Amino acid sequence: MAKQLNITVMLGGPSAEREVSLRTGGAVAKALRSLGHIVHELDPKEKAWSLAKGTEVVFLALHGTYGEDGTVQRELDKLGVPYTGCDAEASKLGFDKFLTKQKCVEAGVPTARFMVFDSRSATWPMGWQPPVVLKPVRQGSSVGLQFVDRVADWSAALVEALRYDSQVLMEERIVGRETTVGILGDKALPVVEVRPKSGTYDYQNKYTPGATEVFCPAQFDEETIRKIQAAALGAFKAIGGRDYSRVDVMVRPNGDPVVLEVNTLPGMTETSLLPKAAAAVGINYAELCQQMVDLALRRKK
Repeated sequence: MAKQLNITVMLGGPSAEREVSLRTGGAVAKALRSLGHIVHELDPKEKAWSLAKGTEVVFLALHGTYGEDGTVQRELDKLGVPYTGCDAEASKLGFDKFLTKQKCVEAGVPTARFMVFDSRSATWPMGWQPPVVLKPVRQGSSVGLQFVDRVADWSAALVEALRYDSQVLMEERIVGRETTVGILGDKALPVVEVRPKSGTYDYQNKYTPGATEVFCPAQFDEETIRKIQAAALGAFKAIGGRDYSRVDVMVRPNGDPVVLEVNTLPGMTETSLLPKAAAAVGINYAELCQQMVDLALRRKK
């Protein structure tokens, strides 16, 4: 039995991913209570929030802007309270897809070819062929994701993606198998493969139970598994990650991994992939939450 702690779970918040965050936070709070902890739930949708008296550690169950981009981390650093997950700088880097790409390139981590656009009137770039993917630079959970299969679709897709941020990342669309790798402590968990039953692994398929088939551990040969995990850990280290994250990796038909992005506060709902990866090595949901708390408390000492 873990020592009883006074824990505040921060959930909800002001981002486009508020609903998912409420689900993540509710599940986390329930699990921590089942372990005997005193748990407060705090929704920082208003700026003037304050932590419950006696809070020893904050469990961040926020997603998207404010929660995942380093903002709340900086506020908690000022309060001197330990919190789960990456620090403010790594959160800022991980949330910004362009900065993550730059860090991966510097560190020699394989990632897809890319460009950044900030104008709705930008024309199709020279030297590129479709298909490409457009992603708002600072949004999570596939919010605003656009697939461009023909040059004729470019302008409408760019305008749509720019609704969600002032910058849009264009990436070559990698054809292959879609995987994700959970990181816990400094170790890569078993590789998870996701296969949407229809369409792509977008916001809808991500959060609709039963819409996506999940295989864990993913069926690759040992050498390919090793390469996928190494790429994921490389990206995690490149942004200065700590405690835990989830790294999305495409795998080309020849087995080469291509890192897409690092999720510094991955979902912890019943359909989420990090808990599935942990379960594959015998760590149940409540134990996973406890380990995340323990990693944060280690810094307090």
